[in-house]
Amino acid sequence: MFAKSSLYNEREARTGFLFVMPALLFMVFMIGYPLIYNFQMSMSNLDVRSFKGNTSEVVGLENYITLFKDEVFVQALAQTFTFTIWNLIIQFTLGFALAIFFNKKFHLAGPIRGMIIISWMMPMSVTGLLFKNMFGTEDGVINDLLVRLGLMAQNMPIGWMIDGKFALWSVIVANCWVGIPFNMLLLTTGMTSIPEEVYESAAIDGANSFQRFWHLTVPLLKPAILSVLMLGFIYTFKVFDLVFIMTQGGPLNATEVLSTFSYKLSFTEYRFGLGATGAVILFLNLMIVGIFYLRLIRHEEVA
Repeated sequence: MFAKSSLYNEREARTGFLFVMPALLFMVFMIGYPLIYNFQMSMSNLDVRSFKGNTSEVVGLENYITLFKDEVFVQALAQTFTFTIWNLIIQFTLGFALAIFFNKKFHLAGPIRGMIIISWMMPMSVTGLLFKNMFGTEDGVINDLLVRLGLMAQNMPIGWMIDGKFALWSVIVANCWVGIPFNMLLLTTGMTSIPEEVYESAAIDGANSFQRFWHLTVPLLKPAILSVLMLGFIYTFKVFDLVFIMTQGGPLNATEVLSTFSYKLSFTEYRFGLGATGAVILFLNLMIVGIFYLRLIRHEEVA
């Protein structure tokens, strides 16, 4: 009996490994190899001349030292965190509020929620062009709306895309327009898994709406909240297309982030080694956040 059980488990393990193998090979060749090659590039003085003549040399950490001495890189790194943190705060807060709202039973809740999700389903390039036109001109939709609401004088329009004080916020608003429905969708899914009996028991015990929300909804949604924040950080921290389409990092590097900065180093200035270094730094930041998330999940499972 024991031999049969052992043979069955071994056969089941082999079958499972065969099912996993295609995904594993895809990860190795399509993700693993480019990461290793990019890391090798970051350790060499690779540019147009050395690439064409195959004369690049290993320079160790020199590219990393060069980048951290570059004021534009330091500015791009700081703006990447600023951009990410503000997006997470706004997206999660409004997404959570919408999730609570649409979790209520009322007519047309489904259709309205579906219409809101359209902004998340649209290609990022379309969203970038849309908000570029809305913010990009002095008589654009945003300025016209502010004038109509009495929040801005008609003869004093804001140059959203040309003023360094407002350019980054323009991109933040555009990215939030995409991210809020994503947060709402995941949190709504998590809230639907909470049994109604839990809230009914709390109401019978005398808990008011805020107490039910704080002591029941938030703790029971903790895994979903962690997932939303983790995915939101990853998607926002590495955003490229939206920033590049709207501002290309301008004006005067006011919206430069790690992804656009690395792109310019590699494909505008053709300093491939430094561009790869910027990409490695971007990857390391995301990897640290991923490890932190996995530790939190493991701690929750143990607890």
